[in-house]
Amino acid sequence: MLPSIFGEDLFDDFMDFPFRTTRGYQNTHGLMQTDIRETKDGYELDVDLPGFDKKDINLELKDGYLTIRANRNEEKEDKRHHYLRKERFTGSCSRSFYVGENVQETDVHAKFDNGILKLSFPKEEPKQLSGGSNIAIE
Repeated sequence: MLPSIFGEDLFDDFMDFPFRTTRGYQNTHGLMQTDIRETKDGYELDVDLPGFDKKDINLELKDGYLTIRANRNEEKEDKRHHYLRKERFTGSCSRSFYVGENVQETDVHAKFDNGILKLSFPKEEPKQLSGGSNIAIE
């Protein structure tokens, strides 16, 4: 197999297709493509999740990380048709973003519409450092 450039094999369709027979191959490149915008008061994220339903998406905030998980179950096996190629993603994917230790679940606003998960949350206030003190050297 040729080396990958920017996450995609240059000759995937041309060289690999006739030899790919396993169902285990999943091309997850392109899942959860994200745009991040900084606003005056916080951040906004647009996460592409085409083909997922709202019920298949889970958001978790833990230790300053906002984790997005999405799961799409495999369709029932279709014995009536012989597929030459199956490219649609089935399975799980996740992505985490550091949002800061002070961001709480109630601070995160989430909306899922037309395959796009829209998130917004406030900026974390920088921690105030003490006036400083000398440290003794042994």
